[in-house]
Order: sequence, then structure tokens, then C-alpha cells
Amino acid sequence: MKLVVVSAGLSVPSSTRLLADRLAAATGDHAGVETEVVEVRDLAVEIAHSLTTGFPGPALSAAIEAVRGADGLIAVTPVFSATYSGLFKSFFDAVSGTDRDALAGKPVLVAATGGSARHSLVLDHALRPLFAYLRAVVVPTGVYAASEDWGAEGLAARVDRAAAELARLMRPAPQEEPGPAQVVPFAEQLAALARR
Repeated sequence: MKLVVVSAGLSVPSSTRLLADRLAAATGDHAGVETEVVEVRDLAVEIAHSLTTGFPGPALSAAIEAVRGADGLIAVTPVFSATYSGLFKSFFDAVSGTDRDALAGKPVLVAATGGSARHSLVLDHALRPLFAYLRAVVVPTGVYAASEDWGAEGLAARVDRAAAELARLMRPAPQEEPGPAQVVPFAEQLAALARR
């Protein structure tokens, strides 16, 4: 199974990327996944050109194809002014601009980082509606990490719970074996029609 991680952190090192890496590792602990990371920061110029011209450059095209081909997605953004970053939104605008169905039915784990726990509602008031609009299947547990959460009790448990939910959604549904075909003799079909 292929897992794609979209990290929209702007700094190096980035707490957004750190959270993304922890979520990816935890998902890997629950299911065998091949992970690819898309650093949105590195695509900023191509995203801007794509939005103005309608044509993604080679690196952005490769990132969009990775997202389209993923069995599951982890999307992590820093919080700016109580919502996701503009670059994060612009990346997903570019993805949906090339293929409206790119995320339809795809399992997505949403996560965010911020300086204060006051912004934790970004998961439910910004990220879930965005991915619902794109027709993705958002896992029940989102993960928000404020500055004080790093090293504190609770973050690891939330990461593990969200990763387990994503891993379950990524697994293909078991295929049922078709049962033996039931053939009703023609005479019985006629008799049933006559009784009506």
C-alpha cells in the first residue's frame, strides 16, 4: 500500500514535518506501507505558476500523481490566522484543478501544528470541510500538536489512534466469494407467475 504524506511546514526543521513523520511511522507500524513525502514548501513556485497558468510544472505534476496514486494520505499544515496555510490550500487547489476526483473516496488523516492549543479547532472547522468538499474519507481522529504538546503525555496516543484508523481504511475490503448460482427451473418460474 502506498502512503503519501503532504507536509506544509515552512521552516527547517519544522514541527509540521516532525508531526508528519511521526504519523507516517505510526501508520507503518499498523500496516505495511510504502511512504512518499511531499514537501509543499519546495513546490511553492510551481504551485503559483500552476494557479496562474493552469499548467503544473514537472515537480508539481509528480507530487499530484503521487497523491492521486496513494492508497492513503496524511495532510499536515501549520496554523496561520486560525486556519490552514495558504500554500497548503493552494497545493490542494492544484491537485483538484487537474483532477476533480483525485481525492474521491481516499482515506485522509488530517493534522496541524500551532503555537497554542487555542487553534486546535482548525481540524474540525477548516481541514475536515476542505477534504469533505474534495470527497475524501477523513479518519475520525485528527491530530493537533501545539508547542506545549511536544514531549507531553497524550500526543503519542493520539498519533497512534489516528494512524491505526488510517491503516484500517487503507486496507482493501475483503472480497466475498460468490456463492453457488441458484437456478430456478423455468417450469417453477411459470408456476410462480401463475399464482400471482
